[in-house]
Formats: sequence, structure tokens, C-alpha cells
Amino acid sequence: MECLFCKIVKKEIPARVVYNDDHTIAFLDINPANPGHILVVPKKHHETVMDADNESLEKAIVVVKELSKKVKEEMKAEGVNVLQNNGKFAGQLVPHVHFHIIPRFQDDMVIISYKRSQIEDAKMEEIRKKLE
Repeated sequence: MECLFCKIVKKEIPARVVYNDDHTIAFLDINPANPGHILVVPKKHHETVMDADNESLEKAIVVVKELSKKVKEEMKAEGVNVLQNNGKFAGQLVPHVHFHIIPRFQDDMVIISYKRSQIEDAKMEEIRKKLE
């Protein structure tokens, strides 16, 4: 079954497109966290950022940068969140790599949160060695 974002890329279903080039498309989220919430999508299908080719990601992140500036300015936002989720348990709803640009305003109702924890030094060093 073809994914929702691939259908948008192929113009098989409508979207409110704000940017479109050979590699990347960006459109308004149909269930926005705030007005002006944009999804930036590489046109090549890959489920997660780990699967995507570097060229697609490089092109997309430049679009993310430019649209973030535009969203902040045009929506008169006080800040901007750029989010990217990978996999169901990370909150990815559509299995096609994409970036969220969410304008933020004082007293808005958007909550992006996670519990922070303390990890003992020995465990931190063990983790660091795995990831270096």
C-alpha cells in the first residue's frame, strides 16, 4: 500500500502546498499544533531518517531552515519547533520521513515534553563508549 505522503507527492490527493521543488515538498499539516504548522517531506520514499539517502535529507533540511524563518516571520511566532520522529513508538504517524515546523506563541497549548532522569556516571560512560 502506498503511503499518504507519496500520494501527496504524486498529486493523487490534495494538500495545501507551501513549497515544492524536484526533491522536497512542504504543506500545511491537516491537524496542526498551531496555525502555520508545516510538514517538510523529501519526495523520495524512506520510512525514517536512518533509511533516507543523504541527498534527500540535505535538500530537506535546507527547506526546513528557510521555511522556519518564513513561518516565524509571517505567523508572527515567538519561536519555532522543528521536530522529526522515527518509528511508531517515537510518535511517527506516517511512515515516510518528514519534519514538522511548528510556530510557537506565548501561552499556546502545545506541549512537547519528556521526563528527564539522572544516570550514574559509570552508566553514562558505558553509554558514551557505545555511541562514540
